[in-house]
Amino acid sequence: MKAVVYDAPGQFELRDIPQPAPQAGQVLLKVLIAGICGTDLHLHHGEFGPSYPLIPGHEIVGEVIAHGSGVTAPGIGQRVTIDNTTSCGVCTECRRARPAFCTTLVAQGVNAPGGFAEYVVAAAGRCFPVDDLSDDVAVFTEPTACVVHGLDVLAMPPASRVLVFGAGPTGLILSQLLARSGAGELTVAAPTVAKLNIAAAHGADCVVLIDRADPAGAAGQLRKHAGNGYDVVVDATGNVDVLAQTISLTRTGGTVFVYGMTAESDLWSVPPYEVFRRELTIKGSFAQQFSFDRALIALRTGRVATAGMITHRFGLNQYGDALAAVADSSCIKAVLVP
Repeated sequence: MKAVVYDAPGQFELRDIPQPAPQAGQVLLKVLIAGICGTDLHLHHGEFGPSYPLIPGHEIVGEVIAHGSGVTAPGIGQRVTIDNTTSCGVCTECRRARPAFCTTLVAQGVNAPGGFAEYVVAAAGRCFPVDDLSDDVAVFTEPTACVVHGLDVLAMPPASRVLVFGAGPTGLILSQLLARSGAGELTVAAPTVAKLNIAAAHGADCVVLIDRADPAGAAGQLRKHAGNGYDVVVDATGNVDVLAQTISLTRTGGTVFVYGMTAESDLWSVPPYEVFRRELTIKGSFAQQFSFDRALIALRTGRVATAGMITHRFGLNQYGDALAAVADSSCIKAVLVP
């Protein structure tokens, strides 16, 4: 089969490798579509703990074509999306209901073979049937699951005034679920008109076009709108220059929510006196935990609407072009279609 394979940071090629065989408890999937996200850009640069050789790709929709021993479901021919992580269940973090921090976590597309390939094996118990959804909708399950977990962590008080920086796939999904889970007023700030139009169509009360090259100017623009500040300020950009504006935009007693993934080496200067004096809270959210089923409910009911979010499609042989597209602000969501 053909697969995108990394041997080191920045070094990948489309390679012919043996088709995997499902082992006990596993299924073999023909990959139908796989989403590309910002995490894949970090993996490209050797961040986020990759193991080599690596086949990336963790947002996977596939058709079951073979069972390993002991597997009866999902059935042959069924379309599924997969939770790409498997935890041990017995380490300290697992026993504290934090499986994403398992000391022996297996994450397909990060330290185990992922979905940027023609075929992939997956644990049958980590598969979620999506026969009722189109591939273009089902491919958003994993990022939606991450957002659902993020909202678990945020635990936002009802009627909060919320600002979201960023309107990529994550920002747009966050905005939709925030609007439907208790935000009293939702503002989305981003540098791309087309993305802001989607945010406005799906729950944002206010959208603000900002200059990517002038985060401080954008903060001044938002401060006029904020009055005493926002109860919750979300960074979904992973940009430290944007993060630098969040404290001043957060009202006394409010929360800064770090959702976007920065480079591992980035540093963010936080004024501790402000955190102390104004009783601010800073929270982060990593990956997803116990949230795939709820993500699918949100997609099935239309609480998360994905129409118009896939803007770029590539074959496996165009993976380099796909990475370049994801890094371009004009791209909302790019997918690989093997």
